[in-house]
Amino acid sequence: MSMDMREDYQWTENPLIIGAPMRLISLALLAVAVSRGGGIGFLGAGTDVHDLETHLQEASRLIEQAPIPGRPPSVLPIGVGFINWGAHLETAVQAIGKFKPAAVWFFAPHENEHLVQWTEAMRKATDGMTKVWIQVGSVRDALEVAEFCRPDVIVVQGSDAGGHGLERSSGIITLFPETADALRDAGFEHIALVAAGGIVDGRGVAACLALGTAGVVMGTRFLASTEASIAKGYQDAVLRTKDGGVSTARSKVYDILRGTTGWPERIGGRGIINQSFLDAKDGRVTEENKKAHAEALEQGDLGWAEDGRLTAYAGTGVGLISSVKPAGDILKEIREQAQDFLSRSFSKISKL
Repeated sequence: MSMDMREDYQWTENPLIIGAPMRLISLALLAVAVSRGGGIGFLGAGTDVHDLETHLQEASRLIEQAPIPGRPPSVLPIGVGFINWGAHLETAVQAIGKFKPAAVWFFAPHENEHLVQWTEAMRKATDGMTKVWIQVGSVRDALEVAEFCRPDVIVVQGSDAGGHGLERSSGIITLFPETADALRDAGFEHIALVAAGGIVDGRGVAACLALGTAGVVMGTRFLASTEASIAKGYQDAVLRTKDGGVSTARSKVYDILRGTTGWPERIGGRGIINQSFLDAKDGRVTEENKKAHAEALEQGDLGWAEDGRLTAYAGTGVGLISSVKPAGDILKEIREQAQDFLSRSFSKISKL
């Protein structure tokens, strides 16, 4: 398994931290800020790619204004994430071919085989300069996408992740090593693996490095960054939520209320438990619940109050977040924490 990804992403620093492609939230400002901080920032194109060229143009402008040291001249030093059940391939390919971001990230096709066309089209449009990342949440999916697509990177997402993921999955501590072993045994040890799900501080980064990951993905932590495109009410909900394992839940309720119902059946979204979720008995959303949610949309930031109804996607690590900071400061702080934690851990081991 490849452990050093700096050959393809020369501006990055170790340990490698990746900003998740959060739809509507990780736009050009956040993606560029993460890459400028030595990570790999992903722009969340999601399912609607009609304005992707506009976002990539803005990212290019930000980088031209303040160049990122070490970036290859041939690629834009950010990635773009797609939700493949809804994204339009031809429109996406046109934008990616024009701007050549460093990576594309695929997630949530209705069938893994559908990603073959996406992979081939992106590689052809960029002469292979844009690397292909594919997100999975199970060993089976990892083996399938490795066989079908031969991606450059597989993102192994554990069940603690915020936003969308498999409704039935396991935590990253067990999922990552089992996936790595299975890929090695199948002859795919050359594919780089990065870990995602519940990682919000240096301790989580250190733990994943011990598992053998080439990098770690963070989404929830960057909800509390100054560059995130996020409502203040949503961000405040992230800051006040504690005990994330019991204060968040994975469900289809939030998608039903938001009208985003094209997701594959086995995928649900993890968000902070709110009144809308509590009123949806056994996951059933009534017309009364829908009406109350629609009224909450008119309340602005109050819609995310403690008795609010608006969706705040977040992972179980949300309880470890207490402040809003620039993305660059978050990256610096977490790298230092991880290095310190690993140093102290190795010191303890050496004394055994």
